[in-house]
Amino acid sequence: MELDIDDQGVVRCSWAASAPEFYDYHDTEWGFPVSDEFRLFEKICLEGFQSGLSWRTILAKRENFRAAFAGFDYRKIANFDEADVNRLQNDAGIIRHKGKINATINNARRAIEMAEEFGSVAAYLWQFEPDPKEVDPPQSMSVSPTSIALSKDLKKRGWKFVGPTTMFALMQAMGLINDHKIGCHCRERAAKARADFKKPVPIGSKST
Repeated sequence: MELDIDDQGVVRCSWAASAPEFYDYHDTEWGFPVSDEFRLFEKICLEGFQSGLSWRTILAKRENFRAAFAGFDYRKIANFDEADVNRLQNDAGIIRHKGKINATINNARRAIEMAEEFGSVAAYLWQFEPDPKEVDPPQSMSVSPTSIALSKDLKKRGWKFVGPTTMFALMQAMGLINDHKIGCHCRERAAKARADFKKPVPIGSKST
């Protein structure tokens, strides 16, 4: 079943019905364009933490993650030291995976470098917006040529836990693609939000 119809007759992507808390996330966040630096860094990090786990687990702990990681302000996280790693490993409110914790700190430092080079993390990521035909029909894939290219480039820049599947999930979540199912009440809303969205551009690029 590709679509879900709730008691009010609202049609959504079927995955939104798998947990009560998914409705709000699906209706207000997933697939809608994002340019805020810290929200984007949060999405990258949480998609990495989600690897091997369910998104429901991550969503339930998201506020704890935000508190533990300084609101995902990568400028602050870049200064985390071994004492912070130990603190995070003892924080039952998050996923206590040392590799993923260290990756978040590493990625914060790489994010600073990226912002210096491109003007913002957002400007870098929005360069990877693919042709809509690449992801047609919606939710028909978990990896794409663009997510492979994005993953490869991030790894070259020293980022961790940014595999092609993880990056495809990021593309879906941040609205780099509109992967809402045809018939879902959010598909047209997301399309309009994307059409109205002012895409950040790298330093030196001309805005279109």
